[in-house]
Amino acid sequence: MEYLNPNPLRRRWVAAAALCVVAVLPMGAAAQDAAKSIVMASTTSTEQSGLFAHLLPSFKAASGVEVRVVAVGTGQALDMARRGDADVVFVHDQVAEEKFVAEGFGLKRVPVMYNDFVLVGPAADPAKVKGATISEALRKVAASGASFISRGDKSGTHAAELRLWRQAGSDLAAPGATKPAGYKECGCGMGPALNMAASTGAYVFTDRGTWLSFKNRADLAVLVEGDKALFNQYGVMVVNPAKHPHVKQAAAQSFADWVTSPAGQATIATYKINGEQLFFPNAPR
Repeated sequence: MEYLNPNPLRRRWVAAAALCVVAVLPMGAAAQDAAKSIVMASTTSTEQSGLFAHLLPSFKAASGVEVRVVAVGTGQALDMARRGDADVVFVHDQVAEEKFVAEGFGLKRVPVMYNDFVLVGPAADPAKVKGATISEALRKVAASGASFISRGDKSGTHAAELRLWRQAGSDLAAPGATKPAGYKECGCGMGPALNMAASTGAYVFTDRGTWLSFKNRADLAVLVEGDKALFNQYGVMVVNPAKHPHVKQAAAQSFADWVTSPAGQATIATYKINGEQLFFPNAPR
């Protein structure tokens, strides 16, 4: 498994790598080596929770294919795939995923696993949200003026947070919307957002997987959980080679097939931190 810098264009480094390989290997060997790796655009929650470090070595052992991960927000991951800079996408924003497929950029969306979101905040709970529904909790945070850290990065978590704010009566995505007094957007991944909340005593909306693997909790605690609105589904999609002919469809499909197979699903289920399962496989049988 290898993590890539998401900023350079994939086509640029692929072209440069190909020139280097051709210089030292016969053409057939270069093509064979290239086929053994794919680029996956995915989310910071899957990477920062430690899931990929557990999952991808098992896939490589089963297939011989190396997965090079670019971990960004879901919106960025989908945009990356739209440009042809990834072979497969593994993200968690069903509405955006279905739009991606409808536009012809993905071959098919297949559910893989789920976990849930939680609202974390200071143990003293100045907004008095503990035990409330998520809509009630967000209204209390807004009314109290308590500090709230939003990822603000168009990730799947950010999209879910905005959807829940809208259900609570605050459409923060609307042009010119007035945001709650303590609301701050960091434009960052889940780990940095949690660090900011821990250092400032703020509330923050997070996926449970990243929370369980997060070490720098200070006095943060889970205050709102269990609401059915906090369900968090992940899906996988192979990028459509009709849009980008250089996509490694066969190798990408082998990952999509494996991660939704009994072997892949069992590997997901066995990933735990301190005995607690982080993701729950639910691919269709």
